[in-house]
Amino acid sequence: MSVPVKVAARINRMKRGMPFSITGFYALGSRTAVQKAMSRLAQEGVVERVSKGFYVRPKPLPSMPSIKTTASAEQVARVWAKEHGYKLVNQGQEAAYRLGLQTQAPMRAVFWSNGPSREFKIGNQVVEVRHISASKLRWEKEPEGTLLRGLLVTPPEAVEVSGLKKALQRLSLSSSQTRAVARKLSSVPQLSGWQNKLHQLEQTA
Repeated sequence: MSVPVKVAARINRMKRGMPFSITGFYALGSRTAVQKAMSRLAQEGVVERVSKGFYVRPKPLPSMPSIKTTASAEQVARVWAKEHGYKLVNQGQEAAYRLGLQTQAPMRAVFWSNGPSREFKIGNQVVEVRHISASKLRWEKEPEGTLLRGLLVTPPEAVEVSGLKKALQRLSLSSSQTRAVARKLSSVPQLSGWQNKLHQLEQTA
């Protein structure tokens, strides 16, 4: 079976609208042959190149099949991070807004990462990935990580203990979980200005 046939067969099994990296296809043949096959499929409209090294099978809109959509810029950024093993989290301003610590929604979609800084553009969508220190990426998939990043960009004097309680309620934490999170974050050096309020939260949760 030729490389173009192998590439086309694998693409036909892939979900429409979900971005993928060409890297996963290099096992099917030489890099040059795979790249040529992918380029040909892009010219034919079978796939669309959404970023360097990333493609997607266009997905027809159910209401208007003649119009096809591709992946979002955020989806491409997440696939890129996963491929390279990078952490990718919402920036502190986004975390603070979602937790009610700040009322101003971020104007741009920005993610913090331990990978290199870069932008992903899909149509009018722009996602910025910003390299940041590892200490700000701790607990990437845990509620304490979301609160950590929200507090890092919020002045301690701007939020009362009651506001911290409400923020943790948005994370659906129990009283015991709230105390554990407050205890854990109070030991983070970057949150030294929050220590008193975190201690109060731990005692009153």
